[in-house]
Amino acid sequence: MSDTEYQRVALVTGGAVRVGRAVSLALAEAGFDMAVHYHSSADGAEAVRARVEQLGRSCHLVRGDLSHPEGPERIVSEIDGHYGRLDLVVNSAAGFDEHPLEAVDATVWDRVMNLNVRAPHLLVRAAAPLLRSGRGAVVNILDLSAFQPWTEHPAHAVSKAALAHLTRVQARALAPEVRVNAIAPGAVLPPDDYPPERLDALRVRTPLGRLGTPEDVARTVLFLADSPFVTGQVVAVDGGRLLGPQGPPSHAS
Repeated sequence: MSDTEYQRVALVTGGAVRVGRAVSLALAEAGFDMAVHYHSSADGAEAVRARVEQLGRSCHLVRGDLSHPEGPERIVSEIDGHYGRLDLVVNSAAGFDEHPLEAVDATVWDRVMNLNVRAPHLLVRAAAPLLRSGRGAVVNILDLSAFQPWTEHPAHAVSKAALAHLTRVQARALAPEVRVNAIAPGAVLPPDDYPPERLDALRVRTPLGRLGTPEDVARTVLFLADSPFVTGQVVAVDGGRLLGPQGPPSHAS
């Protein structure tokens, strides 16, 4: 359906910074009006709003703490009151907790799970009536820890594996009106304090021989938003890292 018939609206959680920012801007460039969620990144949110409005699209900022159980429903209610519709939800907000396994106590575990798994469930649950009415879509943002045992980030890895399966459950439960997919980025935006040797190691382990960018993820969000026969899938945007090593050494018997 064309923009002359209706104006699509997208919500991006964590949409003011890092990968979420790139997704927000790409969706605005593609013609979506935006609801950009943030928690503490007020300056980044205002910068995104200014850029979205420069692109000729509306941008409504929604502040909220997704780790609280009432946060997702309040955010969706605010968007409903402002736009009256919601066509796409991108669950990008997440924590990246780093603890060795034996240091992960109940407090750490619950904090990670509440933000990384419970919030995407509660947000989609609250948004389901709006998404159904517009035959909308959901894109959950994972990372490669959903498939790999990241021992430096054990709770995070388990939360992303859970979100991968939640994606499939949501896709089955909300079909046929709502499509739900996920993206698992590889090294698209390493932390600023990553040492050069660690970045080099990431490049070596990536078959395409380079790091990605947040825009690589954003392009995949656009693909999934407008692919009416794709649901329940997890797309790795990782330059091939999940392929693993090339093969056994040439001298192996």
